[in-house]
Amino acid sequence: MKNTIIYYLLLAFGLFTGCSQQKEKSAIDLKKKLMWFDAEANFERFSYPDSIDFYLEKIKNIGFTDAVVDMRPITGEVLYKSEFAPQMTEWEGFERPDFDYLEHFITKAHELGLKVHASLNTFVGGHNYFDRGQIYTTNPEWASMLYTPDQGIVSVMTLKKKYSAMINPINPDFQAHMLNVLKEVTSKYPELDGFMLDRVRYDGIMGDFSDLSKTKFEEYLGEKIEKFPTDIYEWKTDAGGKNNYVRGKHFLKWIEWRTKNIYDFMALARQTVKEINPNISFGTYTGAWYPSYFEVGVNWASKQYDPSKDFDWATPEYKNFGYAELIDMYATGNYYTNITMNEYRKNNNIVMNETDSKGARGTWYCVEGSCEKIKGIMNGHPFLGGVLVDQFYENRPQLSRSIAMNLQVSDGLMVFDIVHIIRKDLWKEVEDGFRMAQDENAFNNENIE
Repeated sequence: MKNTIIYYLLLAFGLFTGCSQQKEKSAIDLKKKLMWFDAEANFERFSYPDSIDFYLEKIKNIGFTDAVVDMRPITGEVLYKSEFAPQMTEWEGFERPDFDYLEHFITKAHELGLKVHASLNTFVGGHNYFDRGQIYTTNPEWASMLYTPDQGIVSVMTLKKKYSAMINPINPDFQAHMLNVLKEVTSKYPELDGFMLDRVRYDGIMGDFSDLSKTKFEEYLGEKIEKFPTDIYEWKTDAGGKNNYVRGKHFLKWIEWRTKNIYDFMALARQTVKEINPNISFGTYTGAWYPSYFEVGVNWASKQYDPSKDFDWATPEYKNFGYAELIDMYATGNYYTNITMNEYRKNNNIVMNETDSKGARGTWYCVEGSCEKIKGIMNGHPFLGGVLVDQFYENRPQLSRSIAMNLQVSDGLMVFDIVHIIRKDLWKEVEDGFRMAQDENAFNNENIE
């Protein structure tokens, strides 16, 4: 009897000790952390199930919670057998073995406790560097028509410095095509956790000036445009030889209308996938640079935020087309090499992001400042701060700091893209960033050199 009592006392003590030694999850631990797997850059490496398994296990061990798997790269091809879109089975001469790529990601990730989101590059259908994709083969009429400073209105296919050949977002045939792809992926992969749509936008301030866009804008405006496109804006060359656009009389309504077009598609896309799977997460990625993101026709803010009070490009009606309320998961690209506001104030550098027509200054253009501004614009809706890894090839410690800051001041983390980490062996810096995020004083009293 005595031995039995001792046994149970020891067992209870062991259980108590084990429980007390378990690490209590911190606020940082509980935040979502997404790793992005680009389709083209990773095509050969992730053409084998064991390679997928290896890297999913690796990101799980570091602390990532979700994988974002690019299933429709900028060519418009897809990485599964589709009734509606061409399948990408080869890239740069490498032929992928025949297996269900996304299904394997889902199966292995779920085994590890990770979630999987399918990324679809949306309003794009060609790779201009390779003259490859849907608009080069079956559907040239989808290509966006851009109003350029030096050539007038031309097809995006003629502009080889623009690697992604964007599509006119209001083209009805293309919209029907994309909705069919969304339906197909949702139905084909019922265990998929979500979507993260990318490039749901116009191709910068220059797009789209097709006849279709002119006609549809006139309908929205309720009048004919006398001088197109100069009543929207006109390109002028300044004394230094730089091209800048000068607003025309319909500029503000044009900006408003383009944003409505993107909002309407997002609402329709959400409805499309939710009708098939009500539990699937509907998400998107956009650039974080809201002060200039009107140039791509996107308002990712809450409808409760009125940008016309802060920015001269927004009409009072612009806020009606904020789509934060449509999104279950929102990731934004805090693609800045300055991390803290103090660091930015010291450097005061001009920042020109991928979709911008001109550079800008201000504490918005650092990770900390961006997150603080976005909180107000989102009106309490959560957002994940995004890191572009290849910005830090020459300054590896800044990658850790960017990861840590995003985790501390946003609602989670999105890392783009795993290939950049692999190529430069930046795993230590990623792990350092996760550890640094746990330190509440990590950015206090920093000495910025």
